[in-house]
Amino acid sequence: MTRTKDRYDVCIIGSGPNGLSAASLLAQSGLSILVLEAKSKLGGGMRTEELTLPGFLHDVCSGAHPMGILSPFFKTLPLEKFGLKWKEPPISVAHPLDEEPSVLLTQSIEETAEGLGIDGSSYQKLISPFVNNSPHFWEDVLAPIHIPKDPFSFVRFGLTGIRSAKGLAGSRFKEKRAKALFAGLASHSILPLESPLTAALGLVFAVSAHQKSWPVVEGGSENLAKALVAYLNTMGVEFQTNTRITSIAELPQTKVVIFDTDPLQLASLTESHLPGLYRKRLERFRFGPGVFKMDWALDRAIPWKDPKCLSASTIHLGGTMEEIAKAEADVWKGKHPDRPYVLLVQQSLFDPSRAPNGKHTGYAYCHVPNGSRIDLTEVIEKQIERFAPGFSKTILARHSMYTADFERYNPNYVGGAITGGAADLTQAFFRPVARLNPYSTPNPHLYICSASTPPGGGVHGMCGFYAAKTVLKRIDKLKSLKFT
Repeated sequence: MTRTKDRYDVCIIGSGPNGLSAASLLAQSGLSILVLEAKSKLGGGMRTEELTLPGFLHDVCSGAHPMGILSPFFKTLPLEKFGLKWKEPPISVAHPLDEEPSVLLTQSIEETAEGLGIDGSSYQKLISPFVNNSPHFWEDVLAPIHIPKDPFSFVRFGLTGIRSAKGLAGSRFKEKRAKALFAGLASHSILPLESPLTAALGLVFAVSAHQKSWPVVEGGSENLAKALVAYLNTMGVEFQTNTRITSIAELPQTKVVIFDTDPLQLASLTESHLPGLYRKRLERFRFGPGVFKMDWALDRAIPWKDPKCLSASTIHLGGTMEEIAKAEADVWKGKHPDRPYVLLVQQSLFDPSRAPNGKHTGYAYCHVPNGSRIDLTEVIEKQIERFAPGFSKTILARHSMYTADFERYNPNYVGGAITGGAADLTQAFFRPVARLNPYSTPNPHLYICSASTPPGGGVHGMCGFYAAKTVLKRIDKLKSLKFT
């Protein structure tokens, strides 16, 4: 994959879901696009490798894709025609508890509520308005600050979601089952559950599950990237792999550069093109905790105490809300919990192509302090054994990734932070720095589209979509300006 021209309208550095989404929207407008990728494979967090044994396909980063299947922008692209196949499980999430049946998050609100006992009606009242009465929910939630398409629903969501997950669950639910389910969902925020806005993440993931079961991609997450690239090839987008950019002076002639990178890389690559004060603000960006991840080649499916867990693509391990809240708070204090919140995905149950006949893959990670060097293999496997006795006997081979491994795999994952940076109250809306347009920089030729911009982490491409919209509004003027 090499470029064919010396001049392009737009160069995009990085080929993650946001870089590819930006390329798509810009190419649809007839612009010439070059995407540059440091690795030999395109896709950023959408890559799949034989990490353990031959024939076992493991997703290196993103594993299940609730935001991908619901992405307002991905829905507009004919990705199924280019090989994308979503594999939807019967259940999105199972949340095991000690000595009682697991809490199950299914596509049916009523069925989910049934499993929550006396909190079922409260759960329905909390979730139903966003699932049933808000056709523009995802366009409003997966967007920067804007005038919402459905103002009433969006204000209702905002007033509810600005709370902490612990505060909202404590005020709405009486028993541990509903609280535990909400804690598991909200912990995708990688924030202490006492923090404002964590309720919003809990709501977002609950709503997503009631609209589409959390899918995996047939053949591996890299096939989502391959479908995007195949579509972009038909649009004339060019790609150049094995190309690590150390300065924008290395780029071919272009009017616009879009960075699908973290803020630190943007600052380092643009030393003579951006004001020093702006670059210092980029360098103060906070990334939050990292992750320690494990993949397993398994002799058989995970032997859950509750067999219903075998119908879920994603398992949230951590027990009660109190346990999960303590574990997540400890991580922010620089500690490694003995019983961490573990997010586990079992892709091969729904996609047999991931493993040899009769065998299975396992995927799990827990949150750790940024830059952690601690081996949590035993801790994670012990947490799985808690709810699946005999799990260790199914392991044929294992593979671990420390925070440093993630950063080597993708420099955007600074210190192992996989979601583009801490999405707390100060960085959720104004990221990477506070600007009226977060995708722009003081240089009208330079833009950023990574998960370090709104709406943040997740394989949805919406950061790239909005960055591209910004460029399209300015491209005609830029064509007459000298790149400075």
